[in-house]
Amino acid sequence: MTSVIDLYEKLSTAPDDKTRARIIAEAFEALEERYPNLSDVATRQDLRESELRLTKEIEQVRADLTREIEQVRADLTKEIEQVRTDLSKEIEQVRADLSKEIEQVRADLTKEVEQVRADLTREVEQLRAELSLEIEQTRREQKETELRLTKEIEKVRLELQKEIDQVRLEVKAVEVRLTQAIHRQTLWVIGSIGAIIALIRLLEWFLSHLPG
Repeated sequence: MTSVIDLYEKLSTAPDDKTRARIIAEAFEALEERYPNLSDVATRQDLRESELRLTKEIEQVRADLTREIEQVRADLTKEIEQVRTDLSKEIEQVRADLSKEIEQVRADLTKEVEQVRADLTREVEQLRAELSLEIEQTRREQKETELRLTKEIEKVRLELQKEIDQVRLEVKAVEVRLTQAIHRQTLWVIGSIGAIIALIRLLEWFLSHLPG
């Protein structure tokens, strides 16, 4: 079939009848070499008939090849469409599966997030309750400490007040004793001065009455 196509291409590209005749003669020579019993000499008319026959055969081969190519193209087109359809179905199936998996993962994550939120909420509430108890305990202890300190301060104040009052009494007693001592000292000093003055006057009197 390839030789026939090559012969057709040579004949279709031949510039004139002489060249075509030579090509046909070479083809017959090749046939004689392949088929030694072929001994008849082809005339010009025979060559023309052979050319026409070969041309028809070539056209038939071309038509057959064209049909085969069209058939192959049609088959390939069908196969491509089938593959495209199958791939589209597979893609849609994969997309559906992935969508289901994504939704499942989203649902699982949502549940986990809700669980974590619930756990954290419980922990926060527990911590808030514990802190509230600690704060109340601290407040009670603070109030108790304030009351105890207030009582101690009041007790110290009363004790200091007693001590101050006692000191005041002692100071007053000292003042009284000092006053009395000063009064006695003053009387003693006055008495002493009076005695001295009396002695001086007595001496003056004795001196004035002594004989001259």
